Amino acid sequence: MSVLVIGADEITPIKAVLHDLGAKKIEHWDARNENRVNRKPIPCDTECIVMLTSFLNHNTMKKIKSEAKKRKIPLVCAKRSVNCVYCEYCKIFNLSKEFAIPKGL
Repeated sequence: MSVLVIGADEITPIKAVLHDLGAKKIEHWDARNENRVNRKPIPCDTECIVMLTSFLNHNTMKKIKSEAKKRKIPLVCAKRSVNCVYCEYCKIFNLSKEFAIPKGL
């Protein structure tokens, strides 16, 4: 699965969890410059979008949500917490929470 993560500067722990949940390719947009993110098209091969809402403004979230809905791409909205991303991802994809979150996260 190809995942696009939008928001935050450093997502190494989140990448580890997404890999454990089956993501093969993870692209990250830090959204520091909201105009650049709002104008950037979502990559064609994206199968899931993770929005880290603590780091995004409302216009950016609205634009991404709208684009994901048009393209029928699952959208995971979570704070930057690894546990929050894990739980929301499991809800969206109906996964049991038996997967273990890597230690130290």
